[in-house]
Amino acid sequence: MFSRLLRLPKSGTETFFLWGPRQTGKTTLLTAAYPEALWIDLLKAEEFRRYLHNPELLRSELEANNSVRQVVIDEVQKVPQLLDEAHWLHENRGVHFALCGSSARKVKRGQANLLGGRAVRYELHGLTAAEIGKEFDLNRILNHGYLPRVYLSNTPRRLLNSYIADYLKEEVAAEGLVRNLPVFSEFLNVASLSDTELVNFSTIARDCGVSSHTIKGHFQILEDTLLGRWLPAYTKRPKRRVIAAPKFFFADVGIVNHLAKRGELQPGSELYGKAFENWIFHELNSHNAYSEAFASLSYWRLASGIEVDFVVNDMQVAIEAKSSSKVSADHLRGLRALVQDYPRVKQRIIVCLEPKSRRTEDGILVLPASDFCQRLRAGELF
Repeated sequence: MFSRLLRLPKSGTETFFLWGPRQTGKTTLLTAAYPEALWIDLLKAEEFRRYLHNPELLRSELEANNSVRQVVIDEVQKVPQLLDEAHWLHENRGVHFALCGSSARKVKRGQANLLGGRAVRYELHGLTAAEIGKEFDLNRILNHGYLPRVYLSNTPRRLLNSYIADYLKEEVAAEGLVRNLPVFSEFLNVASLSDTELVNFSTIARDCGVSSHTIKGHFQILEDTLLGRWLPAYTKRPKRRVIAAPKFFFADVGIVNHLAKRGELQPGSELYGKAFENWIFHELNSHNAYSEAFASLSYWRLASGIEVDFVVNDMQVAIEAKSSSKVSADHLRGLRALVQDYPRVKQRIIVCLEPKSRRTEDGILVLPASDFCQRLRAGELF
């Protein structure tokens, strides 16, 4: 239904990892890309048990079938020992693997074989405006989120509630990532209030009744299971005192809405603005991955509180997200302060809900959300 922008290599040409949050469409993408591949689905109980106890079965099965050149292992993090077999088969039999998963935590923590750097890493994000196409609805995506099934649903809350339950059961509990599941569940609710913000570990720890060290570990779990990521601060050569702590962004705004019990978001509200900022980060992050631009993303903030939401590369582009239908001088304050400290900044952009693009007298480009998406896709921003 959706044409995804992530382009996978041709069958039998490359071994790679495909990571991404649950339900972003990884299996659907792999099925379409490799219809003739040998498929190993570790979500199936019988497959999981078979390879868990005897991972060497993979080698013997493929040696019995020399014609196989492409193998897909879905949810590979459930049996990391299969990576040793995949490594050997890739090196000695020329078999190529698509290794798919929603969490790299068990692989990394268990010091599993990452194929000696021979496997490329791809990541599939939730839906972008370009993938949805002409049917893109900003209000819908800010309320429903980026997961394909949830975006299309007329009952997103029910699906999001199930998503959170499955995440706690299958990702966190089943993998033994935490000792106290009820505390982690409460942590999710509290952490959602910090989406797009600087994180105060002490405050969250106090609300959850645990230590700050535990809360830092829980955020690491969110990062490892691809449910969120940090946005670092831009701190190079500051002329004034800047904030150095990172911000945290959940990977899907629908999940944030559900955890934070936001209800339906309406344009003009503060919560709509926070969701809008999350979406802009999602679009930037997805484009960066799919276009292989390898750009650095950060934010800039003075100790006085003046800030710019996103900085691309070394002041190549500065972007402010404001869900306002009329941009005022106050909305431009951060971008104007930035150029005083970094006059070399090439583009200053504010993404908003105004109907038409325009440029201010001092060169700031005011872009409607739709124009921003078009220019981003065309590679005009970075």
